[in-house]
Amino acid sequence: MMKAIRRKAPSCLATSAVLVLCAAHIPAATGAQSEYPTKPIRMLVGFAPGGGTDIVARIVGQRLGDVLGQQVVVDNRAGANQIIASEIVATARADGYTLLMPSAGFTINPALQEKLPFDPIKSFTPISLLAAAPNVLVVHPSLAVRSIPDLIAVARKKPGQLLYGSGGVGTPSHVAGVLFAALNKIRLGHVPYKGSGQALSAMLSGEFQASFPQLSSGIPHIKSGKLIALGVTTSRRSPLMPELQTVAEAGTPGFEASSWTGLMGPAGMPKSVVAKLSETINRIFKEPEMVDRLSKQGNDIVASSPEQFAGTISGEIAQWKKVLASERIK
Repeated sequence: MMKAIRRKAPSCLATSAVLVLCAAHIPAATGAQSEYPTKPIRMLVGFAPGGGTDIVARIVGQRLGDVLGQQVVVDNRAGANQIIASEIVATARADGYTLLMPSAGFTINPALQEKLPFDPIKSFTPISLLAAAPNVLVVHPSLAVRSIPDLIAVARKKPGQLLYGSGGVGTPSHVAGVLFAALNKIRLGHVPYKGSGQALSAMLSGEFQASFPQLSSGIPHIKSGKLIALGVTTSRRSPLMPELQTVAEAGTPGFEASSWTGLMGPAGMPKSVVAKLSETINRIFKEPEMVDRLSKQGNDIVASSPEQFAGTISGEIAQWKKVLASERIK
C-alpha cells in the first residue's frame, strides 16, 4: 500500500520545479504593465512654458504621475512649430519613458515642409487624443459684418483685401483661414505675427479685420464687445459659449479646424505600455476635477483610443496637404 502511494506522489524536487515554473509564468503575462513605470517619465512639449499646450501638459502630467506612482517631467523644447521636440521623441528609446504632447500643428507641418527629420506616422506610437480646443472666427467691430454670409459677401466684393491675422504661418489660426477661404471660394489676405498673443493685440488695435484665435483667449474681448464672434471652429458647439453656432452651422458646411493636444511616443513602444497609458488617461479624464480644470482652459475632453488618435493624425495630414497645396502655401 505504501509503495503504491510513493509511486503516484511526485517528489518534493519535482513539485518545487512545477511551482517555480508556474510562478515564473504568471508575471510574464502581466509584468510589463504592472512594472511600468519604474522611473520618471519625460513629456516633451514643442512650445515655451505658459502656452495652451504647455498648460494641458502640466495638468495631465501631474495627475498621470500621481496615478502611475512616478513623476512626469514636462520638458519644453520650443521651436520650428514642434519639429524640434518631435524629432527628439522620434529618435528616443521606445520604452515609454519619453513621450510627446503634440498639438494640431503636428499634422500641418507635413504640408508645409518638403522634408521632415522624421515620418509623422511611422516614427511615432499614438496613445490618445486628449482634448480639443475650439478656435473662434471673430471680426473687428469696425467691419460692417455680423454673420458668416455677410463676411463671405464682403470678401467676394474685395478679393484679397479683407485681411485676417494669425500667430504665424502653419499655425491653426492660419490654416483655419486657408480652409475657410477654400471652402467658400474666396481670397483673404493673410497677416502672420510672431505668436497668437501678438496677433490678438494687433486685431484689437484694428490692424486687420478677422481672425481665428482660441476661444478661451477671445471670450473676454467678445463679451466686452471689442470683437464680434461669428462661429466656433469645432464640429460641435463649445460649452464655454453654447449659444454660439459652429462655423459649419453658420454658413460654411464641412468646416472644422480645431486646436487639439494629444499624447504619443516613439514607434515600437510595447503594446502593454501603450495600453496602460491609454487606459490611465481615459480613467483620469472622467474625474470631475480633471474635467473642470481642463474645461476652464477652453478644452473639450476627448480621451480617445490609440487607434482613434492614429486615424485623426492620418486624416488631418491628408486634409492639410490637400488644402495647403491647392492654395500653394509653403
